[in-house]
Amino acid sequence: MLNSYFCFMNPELDRLHPYPFARLNRLKRGINPPRDRDHIPLSIGEPRHTPPHFIAQELLAHLHELARYPVTKGEAALRETIAHWLARRYSLAPGAIDAERQVLPVNGTREALFAFAQAVVNRASQPVVLIPNPFYQIYEGAALLAGAEPWYVNASAVEGLPDFSTVPHGIWRRCQLLYLCSPSNPTGAVADLETLQQLIRLADEHDFVIASDECYSEIYFDDERPPPGLLQAAASMGRDKFQRCVVFHSLSKRSSVPGLRSGFVAGDAEILERFLLYRTYHGSAMPSHTQAASIKAWSDEQHVAGNRQLYRRKFAAVLEILAPVMGVSQPEAGFYLWAGTESSDTIFARELYARQNVTVLPGSYLSREAHGVNPGKNRVRMALVAPLEECVDAARRIRNFIEMNP
Repeated sequence: MLNSYFCFMNPELDRLHPYPFARLNRLKRGINPPRDRDHIPLSIGEPRHTPPHFIAQELLAHLHELARYPVTKGEAALRETIAHWLARRYSLAPGAIDAERQVLPVNGTREALFAFAQAVVNRASQPVVLIPNPFYQIYEGAALLAGAEPWYVNASAVEGLPDFSTVPHGIWRRCQLLYLCSPSNPTGAVADLETLQQLIRLADEHDFVIASDECYSEIYFDDERPPPGLLQAAASMGRDKFQRCVVFHSLSKRSSVPGLRSGFVAGDAEILERFLLYRTYHGSAMPSHTQAASIKAWSDEQHVAGNRQLYRRKFAAVLEILAPVMGVSQPEAGFYLWAGTESSDTIFARELYARQNVTVLPGSYLSREAHGVNPGKNRVRMALVAPLEECVDAARRIRNFIEMNP
């Protein structure tokens, strides 16, 4: 009887692929890992550094605001704080970001990245959404449920960024939205200003919107070379209105507060005006106490620098152990190692869990077979989010596994 209701449901739901972690759970099903060692999960990119105490204090100080509805647009103080942060971080002119029209708080980038496609895509015109391959699966799901055709842009094996020169002219003409992730999940590669500017010129030529997911922008290893951003690229071209450019930022990675669910979108005011209309109906206003805590988080850089230092130590220690036995190197940014495997990535992940009680994510679960290639094949993603001691222990177990199974 229940199945009879399915005919009334959105048929696009049937096009969604299983989420990578659901596939991983199936891969591990029936395995009994060694009981003499604790499980170390390197599969999920959930920061585990201790959140700054002042963020929790600010949340508690504003719990009395639970008695009122928050506004979808967000409080002016939060939008102004974000506008100032963007200007400082990306060397924009003072006042370059209009906090009233060019900033919108969101409940983490995940929900915003998904909702954005629903607001932007015109499903009546055979739309295409360009997606990097490998990718964050929200991009694909957002495109499918918006009624668009995802077109996967395979990452270059050398640079780790999508090779946009491979996109046919006919696909560019149908493109309505391009998802970009820089620094990349999972490769850690960073798009330079020239690449970002070329994408802006393509957006002008073919009339599409760029959604730049920059949630890993504050985890980098060279203090003299922070990753550039899409708005920075637009401003350096003299585009002070940021036409067709929208960026997505989050406190989850920057401040190690994934449970806060706080981020923002910023850029083209005309696009954000329509997106705000969508969100007003979507019912996704950020709670007032979360906004207050977010103001504190975006205003402080000391804890962010401390986060970067913790990640530097972990990468240095883990790479010293793993580099001699597997294809892995320091990424430009982010907290993932995108490591090559000699065997199938799924077999590697399954057997590693079975023998060492360490979980990594198969690279093929983060990508699609596209244009005759699966760029995630024979790779695994390792998230160095656990404390240093756990990451080192996991690296030693992985090395032992590789050396015992040449």
